[in-house]
Amino acid sequence: MAAIPPKKVILDCDPGHDDAVAILLAHGNPSLEIVALTTVGGNQTLDKVTRNAQIVATVAGIRGIPVAAGAHRPLVRPIEVAEEVHGPSGMDGPTDLPEPAVALDPRHAVQVIVDTVMASEPGEITLIPTGPLTNLALAARLEPGIVDRVREVVLMGGAIETGNSTPVAEFNIKVDPEAAHIVFTAGWPVTMVGLDLTHQALATPDVVARIAALGTRPARFVVELLDFFGRSAHRAGFGGPPVHDACAVARVIDPSVVSVERMPIDVEMQGGLTLGMTVADRRGPAPDTCRTFGAVRLDPARFWDLVIDALAAIGPGGIEN
Repeated sequence: MAAIPPKKVILDCDPGHDDAVAILLAHGNPSLEIVALTTVGGNQTLDKVTRNAQIVATVAGIRGIPVAAGAHRPLVRPIEVAEEVHGPSGMDGPTDLPEPAVALDPRHAVQVIVDTVMASEPGEITLIPTGPLTNLALAARLEPGIVDRVREVVLMGGAIETGNSTPVAEFNIKVDPEAAHIVFTAGWPVTMVGLDLTHQALATPDVVARIAALGTRPARFVVELLDFFGRSAHRAGFGGPPVHDACAVARVIDPSVVSVERMPIDVEMQGGLTLGMTVADRRGPAPDTCRTFGAVRLDPARFWDLVIDALAAIGPGGIEN
């Protein structure tokens, strides 16, 4: 039988500890082909998260794809970063990081997204945004034709129940709710991999030990990421850091690892107490015309197998051990 070609994906991210793990998972899994890596201001300012993306690509040995910087702030709101979680660099913790060996594409990330989708066959490109949705919203407005050509959008953000930035709003959605509204209502298939799901993806001590046992530079990089990221998680009462963004990548690799339910989802843009809330309607069966889905259940064992297998496949990566 002929081999199934890998799914082509654009990762739109704001590294970020969990974004870094998501990039490594996508790069190391043979079911995916990263065709572009784009960045957006979110966990830290655009210059910092873009440098972090270049560092992750250097550690992983990612070459030959466009890496492009995008929106430096939300559509209509001032930038809001998560320094208390990710540190001043946006990716604090790892030591002896390499200088980026991956150059930036001169195009704006939004243009890279549009160019890549429009140059590909309809249904060929999946978008995986793991930060604020500003770049995707701008791309859909710049070239509405991408909406019908994208296979699906599988995003990390939002929550069906409880938020983290506020009681009801998750950070990625809350910092740019207008962009999120555009993405959720554009008409393409959208799967929301929110906190209800990602809080099931805890990097427990046993998981970290399995990663450390690989002994490679990318594996040590991930262990150092998780050590720093875990400090805020432990303060919040978790038994390990929830590796949010990698869950969206896992859903694209193997949909059976992340179970979803069809449900109408929209974003609150005006509420004084509910700004950025992803309002999921679960009052009854959603009609077949509904194109939004919410992730509800993770298979943690298979999820971590995917992550660890990907790190093993990357091997020594792109820098010296």
